[in-house]
Amino acid sequence: MLSLDELRLTQDGFTLSLSGQIARGERVALLGASGSGKSTLLSLIAGFDRPDAGRILWDGQDITEAPVAARPVSILFQDGNLFPHLSVFDNVALGLRADLRLSAGDRDRVAESLSQVGLADHASKRPAALSGGQQARVALARMLLRDRPLALLDEPFAALDPGLKTEMLALVHDLSSGQGLTLLMACHDLRDAERLCDRLWLLEDGAKVLDIPLPGLRDDPPAALRDWL
Repeated sequence: MLSLDELRLTQDGFTLSLSGQIARGERVALLGASGSGKSTLLSLIAGFDRPDAGRILWDGQDITEAPVAARPVSILFQDGNLFPHLSVFDNVALGLRADLRLSAGDRDRVAESLSQVGLADHASKRPAALSGGQQARVALARMLLRDRPLALLDEPFAALDPGLKTEMLALVHDLSSGQGLTLLMACHDLRDAERLCDRLWLLEDGAKVLDIPLPGLRDDPPAALRDWL
């Protein structure tokens, strides 16, 4: 379980302040306008920022001050963070070893991860030779290969056209379900949240103003969500 215990961070005049718990295997969407605190919250969980107060716990262990590499976290950004001079295979392999010194078993794992996202035939290509959707799949394969139980998605498919975005969300749903990942996804679109997640946190001005299951939401939407429908 991921527990956020009275987290608080003030940066550049903006304050994030919230608490919450997310069960193992649960997928939670962070919905909110730009500047509502979605990326700030993901940055705190990933360890890129430290809170002014409060704690972050994973399965009861306090990881608030843990270094980034020691956290049970993989993160997928909007730009994918692919290295243009490396092949698709090597970009994915970075999820295992930063020095790319791979054992035979490591290479098998990279190949399996590429196969999972439908890119087995593109391993030798450079990112520039791929479509936007294929580049997103490379970044996803690398995240999955890290084999961390907590996945953070910071609007990774926002730049894709609607059809590709729907396809990627379905792929993440299937792969994260298969691996039992706990997942948090920042998004601007309620439809994206519904395609991937079980639960919704609505953020406004650095605070969580709604915490609600997604199934059946449209049958009787709360007032706070009507502008998002």
